[in-house]
Amino acid sequence: MDQIVQVLGSLLILAAFAATQRGRLSTSSPLYLSLNLAGATVLAVLAAHERQLGFLLLESCWALVAGWSLLRGFSRAGGLQVLRALGRGYRRTMRKATRRGTWPRGAATNR
Repeated sequence: MDQIVQVLGSLLILAAFAATQRGRLSTSSPLYLSLNLAGATVLAVLAAHERQLGFLLLESCWALVAGWSLLRGFSRAGGLQVLRALGRGYRRTMRKATRRGTWPRGAATNR
């Protein structure tokens, strides 16, 4: 099971890298940073669990840099205002979808 989680964490980082190399993502985009943060965090937790100190150091630093950059980007863009706007947009989309009986692709449902 650990191997599957490890591969998924690695795929998150590699997906961000590949998208950047193909010109689809900027290295400062929230999606790029979020993929790196999630993947590095998963790998750091697994490295800590297995006591792999070198890998733990690498992935912890990777996650810290990605998280710091993500927070810095949010604070520059108005931080809480951005998060609130995203929340309002999501709620508005879900209300409209509920009224029409359609659901946006990838939305979680409570059915």
